[in-house]
Amino acid sequence: MMSINPFSVLAETISPAAIQFFVLAMIALIIIGTIVQMIHHKNVTYFFNNAKKAKLAAERELGAGEKTSIILKTVAHDIATTAELGAGKRRVAHVMGMYGTILFWVASVVMVFCYTAQGTTTPTVWPIIWHVGAIMTCVGGYWFWLFLRVDVLAEAHPWYRIIKADLFVLALLACATTGLAWSYFQSSGSAGLGYLFLILFITSNIVLFGGVYWSKFAHMFYKPGAAIQKNLAEADGSRDNLPPLADAPKQFGLGIKREQPKHY
Repeated sequence: MMSINPFSVLAETISPAAIQFFVLAMIALIIIGTIVQMIHHKNVTYFFNNAKKAKLAAERELGAGEKTSIILKTVAHDIATTAELGAGKRRVAHVMGMYGTILFWVASVVMVFCYTAQGTTTPTVWPIIWHVGAIMTCVGGYWFWLFLRVDVLAEAHPWYRIIKADLFVLALLACATTGLAWSYFQSSGSAGLGYLFLILFITSNIVLFGGVYWSKFAHMFYKPGAAIQKNLAEADGSRDNLPPLADAPKQFGLGIKREQPKHY
């Protein structure tokens, strides 16, 4: 199972061109959904206006080299390691899910476009990356969903309470879970269950990528931009129109010692 390209096996019954078209259609849904969301929610307008305000409030001008350094540090620290979450389980779950998803998607594109044609042999490394990525996505995602979500951990809501904001994580988990199940039953020769989970895999992908406008999918593009803008604002002194940090000891009172800080 781990060393088999499930898309190559699928290409024996479905045209590789049809599989590739489906992947391109999903990419198109991401682009269209993100653009529509940006227009409707005016996210880009907000970022540009905020950048103009920051430039006017800046206490000093940053050079090109300093800006580049800040952007690279932000990408390497804040974005690549989700540093904003601090140390702990929540960060580990996010990092595991994030990198698992990246591996899952990259391996999918490579296997679909490079190794579904008749006569091609898939290098073992790509199916392994695909399966490991899906497993990482499931472990990080279910860990977050069942135990670490704010409304479950801090607000005592049941784990099965679902709101519109949960569309992204649930659809992503459905993709990884049904993908693994499809691969398992396909490799084990269970044709009926294999096709069942293939249909569920296709459906969950359509929900995930077709629901970009309504889900938190587009946040993957906004959050890096917001993190970069925040660090640039701190460096040039504009601080997003916030007051500077007080040069005084932090005093929270004895109450903060009574329980683990988990209220957000």
